[in-house]
Amino acid sequence: MMNWEAWLSLGVASTLLATLAMRVAAKELLALGCLGILILAQNVTHSTKLPTPEQAVAGYGNEGLITIALLFAAVAGLEFTGGTELATGWLLRRARKLSDAQTRLLIPVAALSGFLNNTPVVLALIPVVGDLSKRIGVSSSRLLMPLSYTAILGGMCTLIGTGTNLIVAQMNEKAIAAGDATHHLSFFSPAVVGLPATVLGLIYMIVCSRWLLPERRPAVSAGDDPRQYTVEVQVEPSGPLVGRTIEEAGLRHLPGLYIAEIQRVSGEIAAAKPNERLQSDDVLILVGALESVVDLRKIRGLTTPDDQARKLQVPAWKRTLVEAVVSPRCSLLGKTIREGRFRSHYNAAVVAVARGDRRLTGKLGDVRLEVGDVLLLEASPSFLHRRGESRDFFLVSAVEQAAVRRPERAWFAVFILTAMVLAAATQSLKILTASMLAAVAMVAFRCCTSAEARRSVDWSILIVIGAAIGIGESLNMSGAAGSIANGILSLAGGSPLLTLAAVFMATMLCTELITNYAAAVLMFPIAIRAATGLGCDPAPMIIAVMIAASASFLTPFGYQTNMMVYGVGGYRVVDYLKFGLPLSIIVFVVTMVVVPLVWPLSPL
Repeated sequence: MMNWEAWLSLGVASTLLATLAMRVAAKELLALGCLGILILAQNVTHSTKLPTPEQAVAGYGNEGLITIALLFAAVAGLEFTGGTELATGWLLRRARKLSDAQTRLLIPVAALSGFLNNTPVVLALIPVVGDLSKRIGVSSSRLLMPLSYTAILGGMCTLIGTGTNLIVAQMNEKAIAAGDATHHLSFFSPAVVGLPATVLGLIYMIVCSRWLLPERRPAVSAGDDPRQYTVEVQVEPSGPLVGRTIEEAGLRHLPGLYIAEIQRVSGEIAAAKPNERLQSDDVLILVGALESVVDLRKIRGLTTPDDQARKLQVPAWKRTLVEAVVSPRCSLLGKTIREGRFRSHYNAAVVAVARGDRRLTGKLGDVRLEVGDVLLLEASPSFLHRRGESRDFFLVSAVEQAAVRRPERAWFAVFILTAMVLAAATQSLKILTASMLAAVAMVAFRCCTSAEARRSVDWSILIVIGAAIGIGESLNMSGAAGSIANGILSLAGGSPLLTLAAVFMATMLCTELITNYAAAVLMFPIAIRAATGLGCDPAPMIIAVMIAASASFLTPFGYQTNMMVYGVGGYRVVDYLKFGLPLSIIVFVVTMVVVPLVWPLSPL
């Protein structure tokens, strides 16, 4: 017979599950509201079976939660320097067809996600996938969902691969201190299940995606832009493109963009054939749509001629791309772009110019400005703010582009994160210590600013985790977790294997309906009580919760990486169900086979 505290705790947890599933409000607001009900009830009744305010908010000091926040900040340096592209670009540039691209993309992502928090990994790779899909001529929908699922699978293999693993591991340490658990989880403990699940999952996705994944196309593509921008770029003398052919440099398959001519230092004009090798200081004249011009700037080894952008009196990470239309009152009408001295007049550099649907010939600096010319400028944010003070341009607008990068710092970011992973994997430092030092090093070595590091942290996730820990503590203290565990045991007929399956399925269902973090925190005490009821070691139940909480493949809502690719890939909810159901079955079967072999379910 459950007491009123247990019924209240169960009611609050059920309310949280239902409201999160129906998305009636922001998830952090729902989590804090439910936690507030329990705190209020304890304050009024002074019941010892409900957490005190101090116990209820103790989750916000949880070591795992703090580590997640620091990992977000640490990976920000990788994102803003383009370190992820540096680590994977050499492999992805050689992809020629879909299966080849998937293999080259997914295997490194699985490996990276095991050692970096998988959410920032997906965030950093979404623009890379966009470039890759354009280069091989397929829709990004064929790559983005496998990217998310692979990051989830790879994250299952280590304690730092996903935040759920960190949280469960920290709760396990607390359970050991309380005498409810006996096995410490090592850095690679989840890999016993995660590694075979990842291998089988990758095989499934690479083989079956061509039949199960839809070809979703964006409503507007680069080829739909009627404007033909002329852009001029120069091959950096010591850059990675020197000696490569146009094909190898990835300059041939940008949609709606083609190389009009190549101007050598000697004055020779070379034909833009696919097998033409790029030389130091070559100037490339390209013509194409705005989207492809922006994509062109992501390619390492290209710079603006005469290095005008680098001479601007504003650091690279503060600059923005701006479209500006030349007005009839512009003082530069009739002058060439070179004569206009944009750097002196506007603290801006001209990246490209478009004149209706006409193709402009010759060097960019030799183009004479006319009324209505559209200029693509690299400028400081103040250029947008000062547009009202100048009559030279009208219709000035910022251009959406990928996160600002500091490519010269990419190797610093890669080295810092590699050192963090090695320190954590070899247990030279605690994961919290290693991630804290990595986050500080990213800012200290200018891979990202402190403001960018703060903005990279998903505070809503941290709020939900902290509140869910408090609600989970209430389920445990009130006896509600034990009652739920007894219900699971009775449904399973007292069978350890069926109980393990029930715990796994219940956790996976909670993950799909709410979030992976909340599911792990709420199901952990239930798993402990189920193991206690069987008289078994709780380790297999804990591992089942850890794996199932990450196994979100059926909806876009259960896991953050699924939601990140949902809109970008143009997916529908049914796409997740169709492609993710076989993957969920694979992970479930692997767990049911491997866990009992490694952690016996026999009574203690």
